[in-house]
Amino acid sequence: TSVGLRVGPGGRLAWLPQETIVFDRAAFARTLDVDLAEDAEALVLEATLFGRLAMGERTVRGSFHDRWRVRHGGALVHAEDFRIGPDIAATLRRPAATGGALAIATLLLVSPQAESLLEAARAIIGDRGIGGPVISDCGGASFWSVGRSGKLLARLTAGDGYQLRKRLVPLVELLNGRAGLPKLWSL
Repeated sequence: TSVGLRVGPGGRLAWLPQETIVFDRAAFARTLDVDLAEDAEALVLEATLFGRLAMGERTVRGSFHDRWRVRHGGALVHAEDFRIGPDIAATLRRPAATGGALAIATLLLVSPQAESLLEAARAIIGDRGIGGPVISDCGGASFWSVGRSGKLLARLTAGDGYQLRKRLVPLVELLNGRAGLPKLWSL
């Protein structure tokens, strides 16, 4: 799957799809390219569930690749390539990966208001900082200046999709400003 999004001057993008479910033995590759005008803003979210625990489904093996490229005013401000597989279950159990979490999310806000939202975002996420205990329901958020704007990047992990959503819903509501929470994200 490949998605290209362009936001013109003064525009604002809220890319907030529901969670992607990776089933056992799936082979999935996604590319997201976002091109923002210099004064445009964006809130981008991708959440992924490795199986559905409530349905007794677990992802053991497969291939998952998520690639993002975000440009602001022509400059690359965010790039990532997340790959996992073929032994997805074993990799997810590692503390350096997700510590056993089966639900993950990455949220990116490119906006002049990003820095002012950092502490509130950390409070919602439950950011434990460096050296905190490795548990499956955790995450963190950071801020960088990018040109005349700012970039807030948040990552969350959880034991299942419901636990992830309990933190994502208020976080999306906070970071989406006056637009608030889209109906499809209601708990």
